[in-house]
Amino acid sequence: MDGTFAVLFLLAGLADMKMNHCADGCLAQNQLPARIAVSGGDVQFQDASIGQEIYVRYDLNHGYGPFQPAFGASITDDGDAWIGFGAVWTGHFAQDRAYVQLHLMPGLYAQGGGPDLGFPVEFRSGAEIGYETRNGLRIGVSYDHRSNADIKATNPGLETVQLRVSVPLR
Repeated sequence: MDGTFAVLFLLAGLADMKMNHCADGCLAQNQLPARIAVSGGDVQFQDASIGQEIYVRYDLNHGYGPFQPAFGASITDDGDAWIGFGAVWTGHFAQDRAYVQLHLMPGLYAQGGGPDLGFPVEFRSGAEIGYETRNGLRIGVSYDHRSNADIKATNPGLETVQLRVSVPLR
């Protein structure tokens, strides 16, 4: 995987901004439900499963146009840790019962017993697809990629496949 998710995040977000947000100011602040998301799943390095990861993300209670700021943190069973801040973009379909979400978050990676990713700054980008209940609970499957975007010559990347549950905070 490369920067595909980052490019998709930008294209989807900018298209959504143009179509739905520029009447009120393209990046005008708007209210959104704050959310806490917890996910867990498989960590993959160079096409091999190398362990498990727990990931927690907090989506803030506002957005700027279609972009909602978010904080995230994860830890693997090997003791690798990542923490970051960025944004999510969410699109709804199927009469607002289903959603697709893209995220882009720069962060810091601390290597435990896992792979050397080449640099402490690692960008996490990915996609999630899932179902949203009438009360806002989301259940989805996510796939994301971490890499240092070629800041350093060593840039092997790391992927995760996870089941995520997201709860709105009201």
